Amino acid sequence: MIIKKNEVYETKIIDLSSDGQGIGKIDNFTVFVEGTIPGDSVKIKIIKTNKTYGYGKPIKIITPSVDRITSKCEVFDKCGGCSLQYMEYNAQLKHKRKIVADCFERIGGFKNDDINKIIEETIGINNPYNYRNKAQFPVKKKTLQSHDFSVNSVDNFVDFVDIGFFSKRSHEIIDIKSCNISHEINDKILSIFKKNINTHINDFPPYDEVNHTGLIRHIFTRIGFYTGEIMVCIVINNDKFPECKELIGELLQIKGMTSIMLNINKNKTNVILGDKNKILWGQNFITDYLCGKNFKISVNSFYQINPIQTEKLYNKVIEFANVGINDICIDAYCGIGTISIIIAPYVKKVYGIEIIYQAVNDAIENAKINNITNVEFITGKSEEIIPELINGGENIDLLIVDPPRKGCDIKLIECIIKSKIKKLIYISCNPATLARDLKLLCENEYELKKVQPIDMFPHTMHVETVVLLEYKPNNV
Repeated sequence: MIIKKNEVYETKIIDLSSDGQGIGKIDNFTVFVEGTIPGDSVKIKIIKTNKTYGYGKPIKIITPSVDRITSKCEVFDKCGGCSLQYMEYNAQLKHKRKIVADCFERIGGFKNDDINKIIEETIGINNPYNYRNKAQFPVKKKTLQSHDFSVNSVDNFVDFVDIGFFSKRSHEIIDIKSCNISHEINDKILSIFKKNINTHINDFPPYDEVNHTGLIRHIFTRIGFYTGEIMVCIVINNDKFPECKELIGELLQIKGMTSIMLNINKNKTNVILGDKNKILWGQNFITDYLCGKNFKISVNSFYQINPIQTEKLYNKVIEFANVGINDICIDAYCGIGTISIIIAPYVKKVYGIEIIYQAVNDAIENAKINNITNVEFITGKSEEIIPELINGGENIDLLIVDPPRKGCDIKLIECIIKSKIKKLIYISCNPATLARDLKLLCENEYELKKVQPIDMFPHTMHVETVVLLEYKPNNV
């Protein structure tokens, strides 16, 4: 059968793609269908075809999957943030374990039977909503239509500016009143900004990314889940910001407001934050707790987004590490020192390595706050620092790596293999690059011992994974 564009077909969804699209087959021809999940039988219209696959638009769900639920979000089908809000949560957890297993088999070259023996069930969260402690909302001016508003309408504010999220695969903004995976306080913060920007739109013109004009680019927030402290940061395309007593006054009515900042980003880029910050009110940081430790968090700090699941992740790291009081540990990609500080009480010494100078300064301060004296933070590349420590006589018992989505630099992988460190814990937010790196490590005398998926981002396709490897010379 030749599958043709604009024709209508029926298919059953059997899997999900990496970006959350349902995957179906029509006579062995693969079709990707947004808004569907495994188990759905759907009628679709083909909107694009290639030689071996195509894309379909769902016209009707003939028989819904047993795992299909009604999404709580009004804009889930437009916003690009959550692709699984219509999938029952336990089914999401099972699918995320499958994502990890599939990547290990397809990319890592591990045998399916072997992998399924050691990959644990995904650790979920009791309430998979309102878990994000950080949010960033782009701001954009609307193209006004005369019928869009009435001067007498109480809702006329939204007719001037959109603040929300980018829609799927575009930079059009979906205006939102609420996001049910972000902390609830963001609803109030957004309402205040919409009112003030629309009332004073000449003073606070939204950013135009095409022409690189306008002032306000993003509203950025951080919330301390355990302390209740709130940071609001306005990202602007200028060095100066107009007087905004009314805006600050309304923000200060929110309980827990601790820091109101400006972030200067004058670059023509999709990167949200610039390097320069100014205080509008309060202090330039908030604090929060993880695993009983207190951490100072600034605008540019890397800090895990889901604190409830992060504690589960770090407890799993400690369990996998199974370290002794005389052990020496290296925490590569240490950021502001969270893992280093949390594991420090269990070992003799921790070396935290981080290439970003400001993060190292934050890590040093966080160690002081928590009276941790057996951690040494070093600015530099792990692949350069680790050999220096080993050549200097340090006997490293444990290496922890928590790289960005692109995975470990190949030079670091080569360094780990040469170092022959006895125990390695790899924390990953990308199963594909994790599987790639594990393949290299396990081809070079490391043995995969434990794999634990953790759901850090419910209702999305993202899954965090903690892996334990052990060095086994002449491993067969």
